[in-house]
Amino acid sequence: MGTTAKLGITMIVVPTWRRGVTVILATVACVLLGQPLARAADRFALVVTGASGGPQYAERYDAWRVSLVSLLRDTYGYPEDHVTVLAESATSSEHVANRENVRTAFTRLRARATAADTIVIILIGHGASVDGDTAKFNLVGPDLSVREWADLIRPLTSRVVVVNAASGSFPYLETLAGRNRLVITANDSAAQQFETVMPEFFIDALGNAAADADKNGKLSVWEAFSFASAAVKRSFEERGQLATERPLLDDTGDGQGREAESAGADGFIAQTTYFRADPVIPDSGNPEIDALRRRRAVLEGEIDQLRVRKETIAPEQYENALEKLLIELAQIDRRLRNRS
Repeated sequence: MGTTAKLGITMIVVPTWRRGVTVILATVACVLLGQPLARAADRFALVVTGASGGPQYAERYDAWRVSLVSLLRDTYGYPEDHVTVLAESATSSEHVANRENVRTAFTRLRARATAADTIVIILIGHGASVDGDTAKFNLVGPDLSVREWADLIRPLTSRVVVVNAASGSFPYLETLAGRNRLVITANDSAAQQFETVMPEFFIDALGNAAADADKNGKLSVWEAFSFASAAVKRSFEERGQLATERPLLDDTGDGQGREAESAGADGFIAQTTYFRADPVIPDSGNPEIDALRRRRAVLEGEIDQLRVRKETIAPEQYENALEKLLIELAQIDRRLRNRS
């Protein structure tokens, strides 16, 4: 038996005569992120719409923010105290999007979110990228540079999904990239600093059943990114304009990223990172039943991981690994039915 590494995954290469006993462990060892396959227990969100620069933008940003927050709370079940909203003007439920309140939001996230959780950060507004180190997202008052955003994110132990849908977002891809992070930008070049349309289509993805490409009832970060990317491209084509934004996604931590339609290593983790948290497994009062239900959830996660990796695994190994997981899943379901 030999060991190889591919795309950050530890893979066990099994001799032909042993494949009936030991198949492949690439489906159960996600070394890239160092996270267990049991999926995140909870979700937190930070939504920021910064300084608008004019009433025409303010109205658009307000509409996008209200729609996004409504989807997170009402459709995806984020508790109200799990969603922090910063806007250009304060309201009874929203604070001003200034650097002090951004820092306060991160302090609270560090205190509440655990390593098992996922934090979604979405920035909507204007930005500028004179160069990589001084790129900024426009807040009310003094801005935070991309380096300062990176400093705020670095201490978080949770999986972090950053969607910078603002203009001038490209430098954030490299600077924010890292272990256990998924970074999406509206731009693929520092030269692209025009007003973006990506927020509209990314938010649409969260509320559109068509975005769930694999029809498993769960919207992944990759599915939302792909849906929004296609809509951005189509919007420029329909207007007969040269595209001034091309969204990128990085989840390998190398800061390179790729477009949804291009090939590359990025995207595997995003395909099994979902916006909705898994349902809490209730305590049945029976330790054996509870253990079976927890094991079932782990197996479902492993099957998701395996299906995402299908194209990188030999067909026979994939089929054997899937069969093994499905057999155990069926055995657990039978045991649960017998105890109900």
